[in-house]
Amino acid sequence: MHKSKYNFMKFIDWIIRILGYTVILMLMTLVFKNTLYIDNSYYGLWCLIASVLIYLLNKTVKPFLIWLTIPITGVTLGLFYPFINLIILKIVSFILGDHFNLYGIWFAVLVAISISVLNVILDMTVFKRLTFKEAKNEANN
Repeated sequence: MHKSKYNFMKFIDWIIRILGYTVILMLMTLVFKNTLYIDNSYYGLWCLIASVLIYLLNKTVKPFLIWLTIPITGVTLGLFYPFINLIILKIVSFILGDHFNLYGIWFAVLVAISISVLNVILDMTVFKRLTFKEAKNEANN
């Protein structure tokens, strides 16, 4: 695969995930008003900033957290994995301060599970098809 095509694919991956995280955060804020707070001033911007932070932490901190929690995740047969996303959300809450707050552990777990499901769906559908088509085009050339 050419480097420019690879970079374009990474950019598309980034855009789709950021938009997906933003939609999840917005929906969760609307449905559960008392448990997830995102600052109303520039609401969309704070959702977007939180989404970018979630994406960056998923690419940098999450692999380290997964490595650290392999024993717990193994013993619980993978049920601990959403709690890693919960830790990521708590880090985002800490970074954004009063602009992004999660109240209650179970709601935060629900948001973390939603983000995990979104990642799995995107990996299995959109990105698998994009990389398959790209590999098929390379094989034909």
